[in-house]
Amino acid sequence: MRSMQDVTDLTSTLIQSRQTILPKRLNAPGPNVEQLKCILDVAAHAPDHGQLLPWRFVIIPEALRPALGDVFAKALLERDASATPEQVQQAREKAFRAPLLMLLVVQDKSGDPDIDLSERLISAGCAVQNMLLMATAQGFGSALTSGKALKSPPLRVLFSLGNDEHAICFVSIGTAERNKQPRIRPVSAQYVTTLGSDPHEN
Repeated sequence: MRSMQDVTDLTSTLIQSRQTILPKRLNAPGPNVEQLKCILDVAAHAPDHGQLLPWRFVIIPEALRPALGDVFAKALLERDASATPEQVQQAREKAFRAPLLMLLVVQDKSGDPDIDLSERLISAGCAVQNMLLMATAQGFGSALTSGKALKSPPLRVLFSLGNDEHAICFVSIGTAERNKQPRIRPVSAQYVTTLGSDPHEN
């Protein structure tokens, strides 16, 4: 039976081992059915003020990756009509990266109107972090990606987004083609102060 210290150490190691691996460096295999279920289930343990469930995830299956690629291409041309065919193709190819690709959607006004968007986004962020940590524990690499295409009308149509829904980011999960060197992280003294103290003191 593990001691509390063992659990603490394992949790710390897991959290500190999570890294962002770019989708273009995430290869097959991705999570199997059981692994995916574990990844999705842990999202439900995120804080959720009012139990609104203000977020959802949309899995993009292989059969609909071409449709997403078309959306990325159209979004680029909407922003830049002079984009070259090569740039359009590069935009389209982003839809085919990573074995598992999901879109995170957050609802703005559902349920209690006193719970504003910032709280809903925090809940969604916690849900995503739970999922990323589970994927890391399973040995997968992962990444969150955004971009201007998230606000494009073609993307909203493809994902049938409601007027009160926001496409926040894509979640990519797969097998990292190689390990990354860990990057330097800030220490707590850089982002924690005590009320009543001078936040600018060294």
